Amino acid sequence: MIPYGRQSIDENDINAVVNTLKSSWLTQGPAVPTFEAALTQYCDVKHAVAVNSATSALHLACLALGVQKNDIVWTSPNSFVASANCAIYCGATIDFVDIDPNTGNLSVHALDAKLAKAKELGTLPKVVIPVHFAGQSCDMKAIASLAKKYNFYVIEDASHAIGGKYCEQPVGSCQYSDITVFSFHPVKIITTMEGGAALTNSSELARQIQLMRSHGVTANQDEMTEESHGPWYYQQVQLGFNYRMNDVEAALGASQLTKLTQFVEQRNELASFYNDAFRKQDKITPLDVMTDCYSSYHLYVIKCTSLNSDSHRAAIETLRDKGIFAHVHYIPIHLQPFYQNLGFKNGDYPNAEQYYKQAITLPLYPSLSEEEAQYVVDTTVEVVSQLSN
Repeated sequence: MIPYGRQSIDENDINAVVNTLKSSWLTQGPAVPTFEAALTQYCDVKHAVAVNSATSALHLACLALGVQKNDIVWTSPNSFVASANCAIYCGATIDFVDIDPNTGNLSVHALDAKLAKAKELGTLPKVVIPVHFAGQSCDMKAIASLAKKYNFYVIEDASHAIGGKYCEQPVGSCQYSDITVFSFHPVKIITTMEGGAALTNSSELARQIQLMRSHGVTANQDEMTEESHGPWYYQQVQLGFNYRMNDVEAALGASQLTKLTQFVEQRNELASFYNDAFRKQDKITPLDVMTDCYSSYHLYVIKCTSLNSDSHRAAIETLRDKGIFAHVHYIPIHLQPFYQNLGFKNGDYPNAEQYYKQAITLPLYPSLSEEEAQYVVDTTVEVVSQLSN
């Protein structure tokens, strides 16, 4: 079976992990700050805080920005549920902004219209979380302009997008946002096994995230309420969590990061091969990439407008039967039972819902061979043509 995503691990990665396992530090040692420093340099940002998952990073980002009960947070329905759950963890109300069906990203036009209406109703969001779907940045200049006009914070959910660029700047530089979040799950661009990071240019936001990732506990005298009792002393100064990344994961991440540029180039080469092949087909449409974006291509997604619900399912099942692990990213968050219990329903975000019925994720990862890629193209074209209306 050809998977839709796969990690790329070499001997340097293995040696980095083994050396850490043989060291004196398995957690809370030097590997995490080394990885964080490498992230700040790669992304041209002032601060990076490594944590145990992108979900944790999203949660901490919301908390650092003061999200709490009675606040409102907006995000895209075309994402994994973590993009919305993070607001609910904080007691806030979640809402969604429909997508641009050509990119899968949050629609700036829909955001602008929703903000204008929310201002009239007194229901403006405290935070908007645009999701860089499949590795392509959202239109962050436009979103930042709206953030200034309507006074909300911006968290970039860039779980798919490390290694990508927007307006010639690396995703993660936070030029148009308060915080950017990355994921290092094995199917992502680089991996730390499990893991994530929050990046920011704000020293105060970074301090808050660092404090909360480790129980709200500090050994820094400047953050304590009284003089230290001695070199063993610490204080819990606020409620925090055990969201730390360990040194073994960080060592792997630092090794992986040295190959990030290569990985993204290989992904773009494969995506170009797919694009050239599928654009010759009238029943298959690749997602658009904006001219000011360089996608990291975490995912390669096609839309098949000639398929209905039954044939869409049949196409994916047939591709899997033929050894291609086709998938769908994503089931719209608002259609999940938990969110329907909050009052969301089918028809709320029609672009995301229609996109879901047409989208197929195909295999894309650096070690995918030319022969495998050609097999994916040929088989997909055959299956979609046979099942089209």
